[in-house]
Amino acid sequence: MRRFVGRWLALLVVVTVFGALFVKLGFWQLDRLEERRATNTVLVGHENAAPIPWTDVFTKPITDADAWQRVSATGTFDAEHQFIVRYRSSATGPGYEIVTPLHTASGTVLVDRGFVVKPAGEDFPSVAPAPPSGPVTVVGYVRRDEQGDTGAVDPIGNSVRLVNSEAIGRTLPYPIANGYIGLLTATPPQPGTFVPVDTPEISDGPHFWYAVQWFMFAAFAFVGWFAMVRKDIVELRRAPGASEAAEQEEDPHGPAAD
Repeated sequence: MRRFVGRWLALLVVVTVFGALFVKLGFWQLDRLEERRATNTVLVGHENAAPIPWTDVFTKPITDADAWQRVSATGTFDAEHQFIVRYRSSATGPGYEIVTPLHTASGTVLVDRGFVVKPAGEDFPSVAPAPPSGPVTVVGYVRRDEQGDTGAVDPIGNSVRLVNSEAIGRTLPYPIANGYIGLLTATPPQPGTFVPVDTPEISDGPHFWYAVQWFMFAAFAFVGWFAMVRKDIVELRRAPGASEAAEQEEDPHGPAAD
């Protein structure tokens, strides 16, 4: 019997550790659900608001709370310093994006001019499509810098993997604002087949059901332990001599017979 009790306790410790981990992961998914709902609320509010001057937002490092506001800016594109953002994708397939600095009377801000589909079998272009010349007014979303390792954020020539204003700014001969604008419309319109970058999906995502799964894993762990203990007890009751024999094996120097 003692052998069974020792096994039950050892497995109970293991089940408790993993059960606590599963519960922690479940609550982590619920926290992510709340964060996503808060982001959705902000996004819906920004979608329903009229565009505001870009200088009302780009006065500090852009955060998640600033992202996806609609802003407007008027200036001229710097066609000499454009960047091809490679390895992007959308619902239409793989492709790339073009980021171009926009000089305004209040400073310079990067503008992601949109997504371009890359035909199958073709390489990324070596030269970015020209932006509209002369004064242009753009309306777009506020975007925060994308984060990654040095190899992803630092441009190599005019190519880059992620849009990070700090890293791109180090290659430019003038200062730029933190963050960037994701273009929606331009007046006059830009030539080419640009597609605006999609906004985040407004939904709860999979976080609730992921949380349910982790809680179920925790429950299954304890139910499995209980089922094993019950099975051992049933077997011991069916063979009462077995436990005595097991105890004698564990203690061969037990009490001597009278």
